[in-house]
Amino acid sequence: MNVLQFICPTGLHGAEMWILALAKHLDPNKVNCRLAVTRESEEQNIEVYHKFRALGLEASQIRMRGRFDLRAVSGLCRVIKEKKIDIIHTHGYKSDILGLAAARMTGIKAAATPHGFENVKDLKLQLFIKAGCFALRFFDRVAPLSEELESDMQRIGVNAGRIRRIMNGVDIDEAESERKRKRPPVYTDPDEKRIGFVGQMIYRKNVDDLIKTFDLLYKEHQNIRLLLIGDGPSRPELEAKAKLLPCASKIEFLGYRSDRLQLMKEMNLFCMTSFLEGIPRCMMEAMAMEVPVAAYNIPGVDKLILHEKTGLTADFGQTEALKECWKRLLFDKAFSTQIAMNAGKHVTKNFSAERMAEEYTLLYQDMIRL
Repeated sequence: MNVLQFICPTGLHGAEMWILALAKHLDPNKVNCRLAVTRESEEQNIEVYHKFRALGLEASQIRMRGRFDLRAVSGLCRVIKEKKIDIIHTHGYKSDILGLAAARMTGIKAAATPHGFENVKDLKLQLFIKAGCFALRFFDRVAPLSEELESDMQRIGVNAGRIRRIMNGVDIDEAESERKRKRPPVYTDPDEKRIGFVGQMIYRKNVDDLIKTFDLLYKEHQNIRLLLIGDGPSRPELEAKAKLLPCASKIEFLGYRSDRLQLMKEMNLFCMTSFLEGIPRCMMEAMAMEVPVAAYNIPGVDKLILHEKTGLTADFGQTEALKECWKRLLFDKAFSTQIAMNAGKHVTKNFSAERMAEEYTLLYQDMIRL
């Protein structure tokens, strides 16, 4: 089967990393996996394209004039015909719209994987997202990553018979390799406790509560540091707020980092304060590397963090309770070590990329028979 993964990348975030993990673990004797990305400007981050090619796999760029250009459909159709694609697999609202149009024009099957939905204020973007949700109704198969996203698919009108939930997966080999690798540390203070986050600086990630919780803990313990890895539209506002706090010098906005796993390994705690997630890939990476984790107890996260077994959770918005979770994981060494070991086993058993790739292979085979 020739399967084309299609995405309009904004960086190397969860969806892009997900595509790389899937492509790496698909059996090439069963699935010939290719990639197409939109190229909207010379400044656009298309690292997923370069990393995909580094795996020895074929990738194409589809030129677009601006953020949304329907003429890109013709370029996508050209790739589909030249590469004799059987199935296009889309990721994200723009790719869903463009990919579905190309699939219908070329007569091939279309699958979509929703990775989560963003609440945005921009009216034009809201309309695009609504259009993307509407397009999902017409895909041959929609494969949400979590039970919550599966419910969302039913809510927006996707036929239940077309939905196949396939739980998110992470490249365990990559995380374990980094955990065992010996490198000079980036942070050399052995007594400093480092709390970290990896992800997009967007509204639904609610990084503001992460900073508030850090500020609460700083009032009790000054030898701590907050590492915020990632970029996005919320970053300038978050940085401005952080500069006003007494703990400002201990909060680092590191932006996008290709060495995120090395930095993650140096964290004493990984935390998320999102109000909406699928099953967060960055948290799976942290758990696979046996970094203790804490988060708000929301759908998706609850599949990863089993409270007091694989991590600690607090009710959403309860920064004081979250601070207490942090204290327990940071300062009770025996407890945090056991929790981290449990977390690593939990992710390896239930959320490996190998398992995910096997399930997608079956999905593709089912689609070919439609």
